[in-house]
Amino acid sequence: MYQAAETRYQGMSYAKCGKSGLKLPAASFGLWHNFGSNAAYDRMKELVFTAFDLGITHFDLANNYGPVPGSAEENFGRILKNEMAAYRDEMIISTKAGYDMWDGPYGTGGSRKYLTASLDQSLKRMGLDYVDIFYHHCMDPETPLEESMGALASIVKSGKALYAGISNYDGETMEKAADLLESYHCPFIINQNRYSIFDRSIEENGLKAAAKQREKGIIAYSPLAQGMLTDRYLNGIPDDSRIRTDGRFLKESALTDERIHQIRALKELASQRGQTLSQMALNWVLKDKEVTSVLVGASRPSQLMENVGAVSRTPFSEEELEQIDKISLKKFN
Repeated sequence: MYQAAETRYQGMSYAKCGKSGLKLPAASFGLWHNFGSNAAYDRMKELVFTAFDLGITHFDLANNYGPVPGSAEENFGRILKNEMAAYRDEMIISTKAGYDMWDGPYGTGGSRKYLTASLDQSLKRMGLDYVDIFYHHCMDPETPLEESMGALASIVKSGKALYAGISNYDGETMEKAADLLESYHCPFIINQNRYSIFDRSIEENGLKAAAKQREKGIIAYSPLAQGMLTDRYLNGIPDDSRIRTDGRFLKESALTDERIHQIRALKELASQRGQTLSQMALNWVLKDKEVTSVLVGASRPSQLMENVGAVSRTPFSEEELEQIDKISLKKFN
């Protein structure tokens, strides 16, 4: 039976999520990859144990994480039941629904039927009575926002989730969602969106500014731009890389000569700061108070250990921030 490290809370920082009372670790663990039916159970255990020993209390899932869809929740639930049941009250567990999950018209979108049924399935897969945060995973133009937000409010009122969140929303739609959830007296506290040095869409679509104004937290996924903000691709594409094994989210075409030049320049700047490139990239996402936490993934415990080195929120000078902007936006000839 797993025994958590007694020092697990000593090296991690925690911040309140928006104006709520819930604190999240600066680094949270996302189970988007490496927890599917094709993953080794012992390795999954090692990753979860390492994360928790490092003070990562928040574990983020979705109904369709796999492959196959649902398998990440099943595997995480198995680890919880067999090894970590004693620590449930020290953990924040979240899941989501919105993208395709099962066949037919009721297995996708934002309807009350889909969101409610999906969470029931997720709870069963994980062996839980409730999750701490339940998200609508994406905007659904085919469903009235009132229905989707009403479903989140009903789910929280039922006790199957403690807090509501939304993911992949823009700023304007988030504000409308916040108004609705406030009228339903539902504790909406967090937005989950992609954010990195290479992807600043939450600044462009108003989400970051709206979250600050409405005092909602942001948790950033893909803060390392699917591995581009690491050393992984500087000397070619490894055979075991995600590009080779699963090209859905990062394609070889993204690694242009221009992008490699940018990565090398950012790596040099990180070295001057006494950080690895991945640590600086995570630190950059965490530089503003609007971002409560970054979601990190890992295939090896050593990756988690390195990434936690970024949670000190080491401040950037104005010159460093200008350099990062110049490098990431620069056109190399």
